[in-house]
Amino acid sequence: MTAPNVHDLEQKIVELQQQLRDAQKMSTVGALASSMTHEFNNILTTIINYAKLGLRHKDAATREKAFDKILAAGQRASKITTGMLSYARRGSDRREPTDLVALVQEVLILVAKDLQVHRVRLETNLEGQPVIAEVNAGQIQQVLLNLIINARQAMEGGGQLGVRVKFNREAGVGEISVRDSGSGIPPETLRKIFDPYFTTKKADSQGQGGTGLGLSMAREVIEAHQGRIRVESAVGEGTTFTLKLPLAGSAARSTKPRVEPAKV
Repeated sequence: MTAPNVHDLEQKIVELQQQLRDAQKMSTVGALASSMTHEFNNILTTIINYAKLGLRHKDAATREKAFDKILAAGQRASKITTGMLSYARRGSDRREPTDLVALVQEVLILVAKDLQVHRVRLETNLEGQPVIAEVNAGQIQQVLLNLIINARQAMEGGGQLGVRVKFNREAGVGEISVRDSGSGIPPETLRKIFDPYFTTKKADSQGQGGTGLGLSMAREVIEAHQGRIRVESAVGEGTTFTLKLPLAGSAARSTKPRVEPAKV
């Protein structure tokens, strides 16, 4: 039997890595499915109730109010489905200039109901201008969804989630931070969290999580973008993950990137 050559083995590794990314993506979708189903039920209830209101009342003002509510509910449903379909379909490795602010806003639409169901308050601090980085939007969304779901799972009984996008012109990067008010990570564990298959949690009630693949894949994706992923945590105070991605085009050329050691 002929031994496989190096090229064949490398190709197989690439294929297996893609399969892992696809599996992680489906795991993320599964973690959101229950909350999103609940959200769509609320949207349908709103549409049905206001449609009945419009049928019962013949005056123009009441009907206009009903139509406005139905339209708003339909637009909300459209944003959710568009975001989920866009996320699910992004399977290529193509990178292009992307506004990190808009990307984060798309992710927050997908997780809004999940956070509400689990009594997590969302606090955002987003740049008032586009922060353009050359990225694969689907891969960065997958990393963010994983970090947000991890943060939510770390806050049993609820808490506060902070999401920030910062234009760091001095360092030549766009920064995305995800901060939770959970129990924090002990120092001896913090050193291992990016190791493949290392995990301290079991699968949740929906069977999600606990594989030890999410954070190792997140680091792989970010480093493939010539970026950095950092974590800061204190027991009893919570955890913050920060993604640093090189700016695209003229914004990147106008700065001199600096190299910092990862805090892991």
